[in-house]
Amino acid sequence: MFRSRSTTQPAPSSTGAGLATAPQDLQARLLHHLNQLVHPRHASWDAIGLLGVRTAIREVLGRYGAVEDQAFEDRGVAGHNLILRLPGLHPEREPLLLGAHYDAAIHCPGADDNATGVATLLELGRALAERPSPRPVWLVAFDQEESGLHGSRALARRLQAEGQRLHLMLSLEMLGYTSTQQRYPLAAMRHLYGERGDFIAVVGNARAALPMLTLWRSLARSVPTKLLPVLAGGQQLPVTRRSDHSPFWDAGYNAVMVTDTSFLRNPNYHQPSDTIASLDLPFHAAVTRGLEAAIHAL
Repeated sequence: MFRSRSTTQPAPSSTGAGLATAPQDLQARLLHHLNQLVHPRHASWDAIGLLGVRTAIREVLGRYGAVEDQAFEDRGVAGHNLILRLPGLHPEREPLLLGAHYDAAIHCPGADDNATGVATLLELGRALAERPSPRPVWLVAFDQEESGLHGSRALARRLQAEGQRLHLMLSLEMLGYTSTQQRYPLAAMRHLYGERGDFIAVVGNARAALPMLTLWRSLARSVPTKLLPVLAGGQQLPVTRRSDHSPFWDAGYNAVMVTDTSFLRNPNYHQPSDTIASLDLPFHAAVTRGLEAAIHAL
């Protein structure tokens, strides 16, 4: 499958309803976002880079509504979540919370981890502002995921304390890498999910089975999609807890991670080689298109 090596293009046009444009146009818009996001950005190692990326995200989300800057401190770690609440066509319905972390590991430009998730978040913000979803959608850029899920934990606990109900929390965690080989945490999973790393995985708590099926139906129209329901908050399979959905599991919410399976597939995970050149850009665009369809169906 083609992997684009280009890392610079002019800013694409934002005309059109939702993502109903030619695939190359969506891919170009995502690449434009990636070029703004793929830089070293870590609170202690490159705080200026993290601030620059945070500023860029706030500027893009701010085109579509008021952005809340949730300053938090969790277990001695401080940071800033950025939250945009889109009302949807029926503001009285329980919201869908769509999140992606914007920090990166030390010494890592963080293209797949997790600029792909944030780029999709930004592009979905544009699409949903133009064509609102049936229910409210809260777009959240999480800080301090790499240092221990601090941003998502801070927000999950705040919402729990406020008694805020959610239809579903959806975590976008690495969406842009494919491979001819796929590893699994359990050997038996290979027989169920296959040898090739050419699919997107939907990992959720078993109680969220119905929205997971909705996600699968919508995503599968755009990209090969595999489901993995887990029990007991993923405690028996810890690899399923390694993103911003797991604090929402712990707070009692239904939550799902959409992922290309991270280090189980991508050898560039937390390495300087996690660059735009390593990504499968058509795959990333297909995942984004499928997610927009899923949001309208949830």
